[in-house]
Amino acid sequence: QVQLVESGGGLVQAGGSLRLSCAASGRTFSRNAMGWFRQVPGKEREFVAGISWTGGSTSYAESAKGRFTISRDNAKNTVYLQMNSLKPEDTSVYYCAANGKWFGGIAHLRDEFDYWGQGTQVTVSS
Repeated sequence: QVQLVESGGGLVQAGGSLRLSCAASGRTFSRNAMGWFRQVPGKEREFVAGISWTGGSTSYAESAKGRFTISRDNAKNTVYLQMNSLKPEDTSVYYCAANGKWFGGIAHLRDEFDYWGQGTQVTVSS
């Protein structure tokens, strides 16, 4: 059974940092593009960051540029999202996702991802 399990969420003050992890099991995703999305109640799930299968290319939403960093460790089958300078508007459930195609480029759209984690809550207090 393929699983993506996020961890590292929590409560942090504005200006603080968190590091999210997404551990995959059931199959390797070392050949697959990965991404992070977030969603608040009543709103669409939005793209936050994406990374190519090699880790050599990354892409960020405007809201994440300069503050968030996506990375991956293919040996550990894990993707990370380092979030710095957090703002109250970053409060959301964060989801890890994997594209099902091998050797694909960075994906940005929800429909491009085939596997999803259950999400981890990030709350930033002002």
